[in-house]
Amino acid sequence: MKIFCVGRNYVDHAKELGNTVPEEPVIFMKPKSALLQPNTPFYYPEFTNELHYEAELVLRISKNGKYVQEHQANRYYDAITVGIDFTARDIQAELKKKGLPWEKAKAWDQSAVIGKWVPLQSDTMRSPILFSMRKNKELVQDGNTQHMIFSCDYIVAHISQYFSLNIGDLIFTGTPAGVGECVVGDILEGYLKEDKMFELEIK
Repeated sequence: MKIFCVGRNYVDHAKELGNTVPEEPVIFMKPKSALLQPNTPFYYPEFTNELHYEAELVLRISKNGKYVQEHQANRYYDAITVGIDFTARDIQAELKKKGLPWEKAKAWDQSAVIGKWVPLQSDTMRSPILFSMRKNKELVQDGNTQHMIFSCDYIVAHISQYFSLNIGDLIFTGTPAGVGECVVGDILEGYLKEDKMFELEIK
């Protein structure tokens, strides 16, 4: 199982971090060990002093494929949820300054959280998908797939040009504006429309 992530897929988020708006998807990966397993507590990593949440819509790959065409991409994922791409922002900033890869800031153990899966209907993705995250009951991120720079189908097709897609792979499709720091004791809740997908306490 592979975890693909898309960076800078919302204009407002790219701007809030001072990044340029990309001309093609920015792809990075997390290992299988990055996935927080069900009913497992999440602990604040010891190596960072600036842990940031990034809520994202997540796709579940349901069909093996390679060189998928965009108009066929919706056949390759069968469920969606909301997840968190946790980022050690201080570590990332130092790595970016040096022009080094981001793995230590993005791909550490338990850095990827996902909620419960919602099976897709044939027409689900024809309408904008709304998702959000609350920190301590306060709305901090409000996402809409209509505001993506690159659509879900485009992302699936693009990734498949470089990597084989396999059943069970996950794609984190990018985070909207509103990312921020979280500390021990914070409660993070992810929503797909009005339905809660997960609740996570930082320990």
